[in-house]
Amino acid sequence: MTAPPSSPSPHGDLRPWQDSSRPVAERVQLLLDAMTLEEKVAQLGSRWVGNDMHADDAAPGAEAVEPPQTTDHELIVAPMQDVFAASGTVPLEEASRHGLGQLTRVFGSVPLTVAEGVAELVRQHRVVLEGSRLGVPALVHEECLTGFTAFGATVYPAAIAWGATFDPGLVERMAAAIGRDMAAVGVHQGLSPVLDVVRDYRWGRVEETMGEDPYLVSVLGAAYVRGLESAGVVATLKHFAGYSASRAARNHGPVSMGRRELLDVVLPSFEAAVALGGARSVMNSYSDVDGVPAGADAWLLTEVLREEWGFEGTVVSDYWAVPFLASMHHVAADDAEAGVLALRAGIDVELPDTLGFGAGLVRRVRSGELPEDLVDRAARRHLTHKAQLGLLDAGWTPEGSVRDAAVELDSAENRALAREVAERSVVLLDAGTALPLAGEGRPVLGRVAVVGPCADDPRTFMGCYAFPNHVLPRYPELGLGLEVPTAVDALRAELPGVEVVHERGCTVLGEDRSGFAAAVEAARGADLCVALVGDLAGLFGNGSSGEGCDAPDLRLPGVQADLLQELLATGTPVVVVVVSGRPYALGEVHGAAAGLVQAFMPGEEGGAAIAGVLSGRLNPAGRLPVQVPRTPGGQPSTYLQPALGSAGSAGISTLDATPLFAFGHGRSYTSFELGDLQLSSRTMGTDGELSVQVTVRNTGERAGEEVVQLYLNDVVAQVARPLQALTGFARVALEPGAASDVRFTVHADRTAYTAPDLRRIVEPGDVQVLVGTSAAELPLRATVRVTGPVRTVGHDRVLTTPVELVPREADEDARVVAGSVA
Repeated sequence: MTAPPSSPSPHGDLRPWQDSSRPVAERVQLLLDAMTLEEKVAQLGSRWVGNDMHADDAAPGAEAVEPPQTTDHELIVAPMQDVFAASGTVPLEEASRHGLGQLTRVFGSVPLTVAEGVAELVRQHRVVLEGSRLGVPALVHEECLTGFTAFGATVYPAAIAWGATFDPGLVERMAAAIGRDMAAVGVHQGLSPVLDVVRDYRWGRVEETMGEDPYLVSVLGAAYVRGLESAGVVATLKHFAGYSASRAARNHGPVSMGRRELLDVVLPSFEAAVALGGARSVMNSYSDVDGVPAGADAWLLTEVLREEWGFEGTVVSDYWAVPFLASMHHVAADDAEAGVLALRAGIDVELPDTLGFGAGLVRRVRSGELPEDLVDRAARRHLTHKAQLGLLDAGWTPEGSVRDAAVELDSAENRALAREVAERSVVLLDAGTALPLAGEGRPVLGRVAVVGPCADDPRTFMGCYAFPNHVLPRYPELGLGLEVPTAVDALRAELPGVEVVHERGCTVLGEDRSGFAAAVEAARGADLCVALVGDLAGLFGNGSSGEGCDAPDLRLPGVQADLLQELLATGTPVVVVVVSGRPYALGEVHGAAAGLVQAFMPGEEGGAAIAGVLSGRLNPAGRLPVQVPRTPGGQPSTYLQPALGSAGSAGISTLDATPLFAFGHGRSYTSFELGDLQLSSRTMGTDGELSVQVTVRNTGERAGEEVVQLYLNDVVAQVARPLQALTGFARVALEPGAASDVRFTVHADRTAYTAPDLRRIVEPGDVQVLVGTSAAELPLRATVRVTGPVRTVGHDRVLTTPVELVPREADEDARVVAGSVA
């Protein structure tokens, strides 16, 4: 859609803040000076029109869900329902009579075609423009955790699969494609990426994260931000901060964590996304850390984010996080007081509806209890975004804000990119005796039985914020809104000439074993059985993974583990494929299975990606962004353990801390060899750097990719430090027989940690350099002595470890995907 020529405002007069030749700061100040207090406060609020039709239930995506029957149901669920209901009762005309900050999820609430969504977006814009005195447009935001959350839009793999790619360039390209689609239909802000670092795999939202390592999440998260922002869409970092570390992995649960751990494990990914990604928005966490809710934490939202990191964008509340300060955290008496606490702490815009940032703020300012400067501070930040996005320009119109009303949200280009991400994310845990299924020297298969609940349900490939799982369960007549081949169909296409029979066996959740007999009989009558088990994402109890779908332990959901045991007992070779949003304990399966594959919710093209890895058409190169546990409980849910929490502490506890498969693990259908570790020096000043170089060689018979991983270990420190922490990585593609040198440039700042006095320091002492292919496979080791005085470092420190491929003769076939955003 082509924008109309520049014209006066809808009210007929050209306002000075609409003059795009003026500096942004000047335009924003001119607009603020023209606003009444009510108009400034209105810029801090939002309206979710798509929530109106669900006011009797909960928020779209959660509204049809039966609340979990927990002992604290009345204390927790009831206040949430009250907030949901209250937020859906104000007409847009009334909510925007003084103007409006944001429009919430016009496309993401109900199934709308692009044309219908554009028409509704224009309608809502017109209400805001024509019903308010100044006619300032509202900013439009949507979810984009697995792609644009809209009807018919491409469903990319979930974020945990991005982590498995160890490929920041690919993640950046994907995010740019997502941003282009959103911008085409007039969306300004995307609520992604999730930068929470996994601390307990039982947490339902593990699928939305990029893994358990702060450096991996930092590099991939910054790449996603750069991609989304390159399309002109404001990236929103979430959830700031500590959300993923809740007690017992319970959604919204309190977080028992000191500031030192928060600074060293949780915050670095957000810091990198601000410093290296250029993120322009941050969303607060629902949780409290040591009793202080993030939404009321001035230390977090102002001192750290703005004063230390120099962040200049907006802080938006997670949905209903402002009224939750009263209804859930009980640190405020009512919504109005909650609004005051949030505004003082540093939240600028309340989402998804205005409850705390409304008339209550106006009354507090009028009474002298709240400085108007705080309202101005937040409004200035939000209006700056609007000016940068062109919303304050004289020529802006609702129709002109839509760049392409005929955009194809699931284009062939999108699907190709979704396929690439899926293919590069599948992790071969163990080829066993059966994988690959086809190829030279492999047994000829006559019949393959494909069983399990993930074999014929493509929804299992998608995360909880994918539109087919998030909204469409309320509209079963619409199906998925997309073409999504199932795994069984993909295997039939992948294995021509092989008879593929299918039996589900059981559902993801539930206790029904009535399908076991048919599945076992199918396996007995086949040359090979492929069992696809795992998760079905949903919301608040309507799934085995996703928001509010926390797990009591890490046993496969429902009766799937029992189904596997019966299949394994048939004597037919069984290849197990886990399609999930979190890792599950596979100790009882490993060894008995003929092959083991992990596919983290691989999106709409996931079926072909899984089938291609099984057949051998694709040489797998995904790596684990989380550990795979051996038993359902009793193991640390992260590899970042000090000596007392590690596998090396065997004998002091009856619980074995050794994972079944370590962080970074992944096999290939070729073989690689690492060697020739070289350091530029055996000493490094506390403000110096050194290069670490290794040679990686493809010693197998087919092309493949290896992920070379660099870890550091601070031998003696002032606090208990992890025995190894990822500090750099490179994904290297090599033809058979080819070799390449991979060089990491490690600055002393990469050894920094937070001391007991909460200063981040680089200190002298010995540091081990460990290079290998997973946290458990680090054959190349050396020790470096860091020398010089203790240095205190801040936000200007070196945040990444650049990687380069060093050319070698006859190695022209080597390529590298560097794990650095520098």
